[in-house]
Amino acid sequence: MSEIQRNMPLISQLLDTWIKGETSEKYTLANYANAAAIIFQNVSAVNWAGFYLYHSETDTLALGPFLGKPATALIAPDKGVVGKAFTAQETIVVPDVRAFSGHIVCDVDSNAEIVIPITTANGQKIGVLDIDSTEISRFGKQEQADLEHFVQTLLQYVNAF
Repeated sequence: MSEIQRNMPLISQLLDTWIKGETSEKYTLANYANAAAIIFQNVSAVNWAGFYLYHSETDTLALGPFLGKPATALIAPDKGVVGKAFTAQETIVVPDVRAFSGHIVCDVDSNAEIVIPITTANGQKIGVLDIDSTEISRFGKQEQADLEHFVQTLLQYVNAF
């Protein structure tokens, strides 16, 4: 294990190792799909994990690879937790989705949510990582930091659509 990997959160190590092992570095869609699966399988109490990807020509976030129940296909920027995190370009942690004004319900079993923007180093907005949990207050500061690092790791292996 390299020194860099020792300092990486485990979830980021899993993603990095999987993509390099599959030699899929240049396959954006496959990398998003495997990233969703890694989160879904390795983060406890998650009932939905996936991506909404930005389409500038329609100014819409469109559903990308995910695991969980079917979800809203299109979300406008600034709508729901997904749109608000995308527009603000900051992670939003919602301890109780029922208390979030404008929350878009896709799965009635979801109680908490975290949404992390996916933005390149030069400021290009790609989309968001959206994760729901059945547990109220599921996502704390450490999970937020680990998942933000996960998104930075993923950015090495994806392009905008």
